[in-house]
Amino acid sequence: MKKLLLASTSLISTALMAAAPVNQPIGSSFTLGSSLNQRALATASSNPAAPFLMVNAQEDDSFRFGIIGPIGVGVEFGDISDLSDQIDRAEEILDATYTSVSAANAGITEVNGILNDIADTAYVKVSASTQIPLMPIIYKTKSSGAFMIDASVSLVGRGSLLASDVTVDTSGVSPELTSNTSMYANVATDLNIGVGYSQKIWQPESDKGILVGGIKANFHQLSLGQALSVLSDDSDDASDVFSDTITDDAESATGVGLDLGLIWFSDIYHAGITVANINQPEFDYNAVGTSCSSKTGSALTSCNAAAAFIAAGKLSATNTYTMETQTTLDFSVSTPAKQVTLGLSYDVNPVDDAVGDEYQWAVASVSYYGDSHFIPGLRAGFRQNMAGTELSYATAGLTLLKRLNLDVAIALDTVTDEDGDEIPRSGFISLGYDTAF
Repeated sequence: MKKLLLASTSLISTALMAAAPVNQPIGSSFTLGSSLNQRALATASSNPAAPFLMVNAQEDDSFRFGIIGPIGVGVEFGDISDLSDQIDRAEEILDATYTSVSAANAGITEVNGILNDIADTAYVKVSASTQIPLMPIIYKTKSSGAFMIDASVSLVGRGSLLASDVTVDTSGVSPELTSNTSMYANVATDLNIGVGYSQKIWQPESDKGILVGGIKANFHQLSLGQALSVLSDDSDDASDVFSDTITDDAESATGVGLDLGLIWFSDIYHAGITVANINQPEFDYNAVGTSCSSKTGSALTSCNAAAAFIAAGKLSATNTYTMETQTTLDFSVSTPAKQVTLGLSYDVNPVDDAVGDEYQWAVASVSYYGDSHFIPGLRAGFRQNMAGTELSYATAGLTLLKRLNLDVAIALDTVTDEDGDEIPRSGFISLGYDTAF
């Protein structure tokens, strides 16, 4: 359990210094998906054409902006019950003192059984995100289009188990078990500044709707770090080496992702398409398992283990994260005043996030936003990842005073904890305050 706590603490502490990945939206977008909803400012970031429609022309407004947040955090676990107990037991076996080779071999049989059960699916993942205060800011000109600037900080971190062969070392006074089995973590933090422009590009003579187009450039400052800690390493500096490698030795790089979007918008429905990261920018992680001769203590132990995993084809010395192109379709039907909306969105293809997990969201939602400050806005939805973990979520949100937004999401899949209680495999929560439509 020590190593699992070590990984979790390192990931969460990093999250507190930064903040959710592009593939896991926060705010009301987690409930509403990528479908445009004029009453929910968070959906302006989903389609580059959306900002043009987010300013209320009927009230002769020119600006709309956020105030605080949304600030969101989330956690996800692998499909393993009693994970902490199993890791505790594996550590006990690896650290035990054996009186004979036969007893050590019995330990190998037991620990290999544990590792075979949990190695491929044992992980913990955390995410956090916040928008810079006042972001996004949308300015709509009187005669042309809408300009938007957005800025956010996000983090995603994943800790998992790398299993290795367990052998008996008979060189000492008594037999000992040795193994490179390790907790492995990779963390990505992203400072993202987005600049976009959208405008009406066609309106038929029937005046039944308009076609809006948009483009957005996202300037990313990414920091990518990876590290591992050997499960049997009990030295005092193991925790420091692990967390320092993730943070201090992380590789930083800048890049730009370009997004395009179209929306056909009418009084009672809209249909949109977004193509994100059409240029597919790439970013590199720090190297692991190299230059081991210059290291000592836990740093040397971790480096040698990483080199062994690399030689076995279970780990890469360097990883590259590519922001892959993803196409998203969205559609909604609403009342003329946009008080009640049914929304759908679907990612046409899966993409990997910064820590290597696949995402392809399908989302359905219903929302009510009234015009009174005293009647809360309500929304509910269902979200499923069509790739990767294939987790599904029940989502819900509440808007108070037309501006204060609280959204939660709970995974429908569960695992059993060490007390025998079933808990959701994942959960997210977000809170923000912004201007109303």
